[in-house]
Amino acid sequence: MSAISRRWRLLLRLLQRLPQGALSRATGALADVPLPRVLRGPVIGGFARVVGVDQGEVAGSPRDFPSVGAFFVRRLRDGVRSWPDDPRVLASPVDGVVGALGEIREGTVLQAKGMPYQVADLLAHPASPDLDARRLEGGRYLTLYLSPRHYHRIHAPASGGLVRAQAIPGRLLPVNEPAIQGIPRLFPRNERLVLWMEVEGALLALVAVGAFNVGRISVSFDEEWNGPGGKGVTNRPGRQGEGSRNYAPPLSLARGDEVAAFHLGSTVVLLVGPDAEGQVPGLAPHLRPGDEIRLGDPLTVRSTGPGPAPGLGRR
Repeated sequence: MSAISRRWRLLLRLLQRLPQGALSRATGALADVPLPRVLRGPVIGGFARVVGVDQGEVAGSPRDFPSVGAFFVRRLRDGVRSWPDDPRVLASPVDGVVGALGEIREGTVLQAKGMPYQVADLLAHPASPDLDARRLEGGRYLTLYLSPRHYHRIHAPASGGLVRAQAIPGRLLPVNEPAIQGIPRLFPRNERLVLWMEVEGALLALVAVGAFNVGRISVSFDEEWNGPGGKGVTNRPGRQGEGSRNYAPPLSLARGDEVAAFHLGSTVVLLVGPDAEGQVPGLAPHLRPGDEIRLGDPLTVRSTGPGPAPGLGRR
């Protein structure tokens, strides 16, 4: 084991023993401290340069943001992202880096090579015939990691109806590469937001996974749910147990609509099942772990029958 990996192992062990929620809220409070206008350029511009933000894509200049936290949930300039012409193609809901991807088999997906976890554990799915993790069996999954330099708003990957949203309590462990490789069942352990959508007869689940340092996720489709001061639906002081919203009729979302935002970085896991005829989407052949991906980039190709789809090898 290298010196770096030993250090990471010790650090991860320590973090698992610390009050991650309280520490993350403290980081969030610090990030939200208003900056005098004279300091915004040096502080926020310096932060952007250090983490590698492409400032040419930002809607506004560093001086326009009252705090580092506000800059973190910045919006993009109009026209810097595009969406596939085919409305049936799933598109990336975020900017990020591709992680594990493949087929959902026997209710299991991979966090990293040799590290499986159960879809039902990730989703904490309700006892409902309409919203059941088993409807995702044979479908596809894709993990997208957001680093501090990435745009941190989340958008609908397809047009459809939002049926249910769940804020599931949990830990706030890091979700970087050492943690993914070193902590079993990391995503099902962490606090997370699960959005259930019906998309052309298929069930789609978008899971926004919270992480150490802030760990807060806010929603755009039901702002009252964010609570006093719009603090968000996860890692909120005083919230006990799972929070959820059911929408009947479903909330109509168009592909590209903003649905949520990470207040500092984390991970999105996207899962989609077969449609009513057993057709499943094929993952786009260009997707490879470690590759950069941008909001709106195509994730799938045309649907296929049951079984491995184009561009999908053994996970």
